[in-house]
Amino acid sequence: MTLRLALRQEIAYASYLNVQTVILPPPRHRSHVASYARAINECLKSATYINFSIRLPIYDPAVFQPKEKESPSSHTSTPSRSTTTSPPSTPQIVMPRASTPRSLKAARAPEGELNATWEMWDVIRTICDYNTRLTLTLDLTPPLPSNAGVLNRWMAEPVQHIFLPASTFIANVKGYPVLPKGTQSFVRNSMTHHPIIIMSGVNSGLHTKGGESAYAQYVRHVEKTSTAVQAAMTAGTVEHFAQGYQDYLQNPLQPLMDNLQSITYQTFEQDPVKYRNYEEAVYHALMDWPDSDRIVICVAGAGRGPLVQRSLTAIKRSRRNAFVYAVEKNPNAFVTLQGRKQKEWGDSVQLLFGDMRHVELPELADILISELLGSFGDNELSPECLDGAMRFLKSDGISIPASYTAHLAPLSSSKLYNNARISTDLKGVETPYVVMFQNINILSGDGGGVSGRCGSKIQTCWEFEHPRKDATVDERGLPLTNSHNVRSAKLSFHIPHAGVMHGLAGYFESILYGDIGLSIHPHRKEQVSKDMLSWFPLFFPFKEPLYLPSNSELHVSIWRLTNERQVWYEWYAESFLPVFNAPSPPEHSEDASGDGSFFASASTHVAVPSPVIDAVDAFPSLERSETRRSGEESPRSTAGVIKIGQTSLHNPGGRSSWIGL
Repeated sequence: MTLRLALRQEIAYASYLNVQTVILPPPRHRSHVASYARAINECLKSATYINFSIRLPIYDPAVFQPKEKESPSSHTSTPSRSTTTSPPSTPQIVMPRASTPRSLKAARAPEGELNATWEMWDVIRTICDYNTRLTLTLDLTPPLPSNAGVLNRWMAEPVQHIFLPASTFIANVKGYPVLPKGTQSFVRNSMTHHPIIIMSGVNSGLHTKGGESAYAQYVRHVEKTSTAVQAAMTAGTVEHFAQGYQDYLQNPLQPLMDNLQSITYQTFEQDPVKYRNYEEAVYHALMDWPDSDRIVICVAGAGRGPLVQRSLTAIKRSRRNAFVYAVEKNPNAFVTLQGRKQKEWGDSVQLLFGDMRHVELPELADILISELLGSFGDNELSPECLDGAMRFLKSDGISIPASYTAHLAPLSSSKLYNNARISTDLKGVETPYVVMFQNINILSGDGGGVSGRCGSKIQTCWEFEHPRKDATVDERGLPLTNSHNVRSAKLSFHIPHAGVMHGLAGYFESILYGDIGLSIHPHRKEQVSKDMLSWFPLFFPFKEPLYLPSNSELHVSIWRLTNERQVWYEWYAESFLPVFNAPSPPEHSEDASGDGSFFASASTHVAVPSPVIDAVDAFPSLERSETRRSGEESPRSTAGVIKIGQTSLHNPGGRSSWIGL
């Protein structure tokens, strides 16, 4: 009570001085975190104009302190003189001692304990209900771990300040202060947060060259050489194009219900990569088309005409005799098309006004070109639109695009979570948003899980191909129902490091023609369509964060559903933790659960991973045991999983968000 009263007095005095941000030390002991967080929450409510930032090291530096050989009585010894006279610059956090044998800790570089300070932060911000005035000050006094997963999780947190004491710097060959490579890389990556750098001890003379100014000059150099900063300053990059839109939630387009404005078309037409790839796809399709007196091309959804122009350019390059039909339903954009036909295209193009699902083409087309893709591939109703347009295409005709796939991954982002729940109604957290991701962390790893059954870091949900052969159509060539465009997927992700899932990241890839495509998949976009500007990823939010321990499994279910008027998505997730069970005696072997089911058997647990142990540290003794007995035939432990959490079903029946047909 006395400490809370002292804190209130300090906050009141800071408010009197008009202090904008108060940086607070972390709790001294893990068992006090909840009480500490409650006190911070009281301060947030009482001092409504002050921001609070918690100073936390990325991990507890005590876990790397060498353990001296001690006599039995030495556990209660007093601190040494050096400890008394030289207090550490980083607040020391006392963690409960784990029961792991010391020999194991020495052999395994305690990666699991690197989760401890993040776990503390998660408790604090959760009790404070993700208050936007509560931020992080990352203390980089201790050397950083090399584990990328441990470091990446901080990218999804509200890092407002970075604390850099002079002791963090090392001297280069000339004696000037520089950061170690690991710290240097982390600070560069952290520049996406635009943090305030706080330096201390720079006048202590710790380094022989440069003086006080050398530290600030070096940090400015690190900032300028940051990939994020350089990309934002380079014209033509996605980062430069999207400035001001990072982590900003945008509602997806309703292309069939709404007529786009000219400024929206203009924004999309600034993307040279997309239209270059479309032109290449049309060119190769023309070159591969058998000899013919005349090739008929149809552009379905012509907009203001960029695909028409690229098609004409491809025709000229290929030296093939071709004619273009352009179909557009937006009456305002159709006026622009009429102007371009009169001034630029002449008789090489014929314009047709109307919805591609209902308009009639004078003749069948050899090549059908469309650009109806959304951030998730099908979320702007490309399948439904092209179902109607396939009437235009000959039986051996070419569709550009030929196919597209939707991809998904679990993500953590306190900023996106807060932005999604700004709205007080349910719609805010049951609507998929288009977002230029910045301060996020993808939680999944590649493979892993019990029996290696989990998939890759980013997984494929479903695919659409054109032209389709499985839809039942009427006499006009239109599908009788939309049931053939229903999709569902169940994906299993391995979570190597503890984190909190706030939503799902959606991406798409498309094959236009042959080996020419479009992609916003994080692992392939640089090779397929580098610096493409037209699409940002899709964000599926969750109402409540789902905590995922280290070495856990996440099962995500997602559906694409439809009725006569709408298409919508529903999504749901559940989390599981692996358990390893001792082999049953032979006489009871029929009760053993060795099939990897979702329920652990009733036999004795020989190892259950701690929520703060990273995957690399899980079951080390079992690994050594299996290696030692690799040549023996002995009963093996069985593996299973137990369910530890789940979300609610989001957007059932399209109650909050849908795309109109």
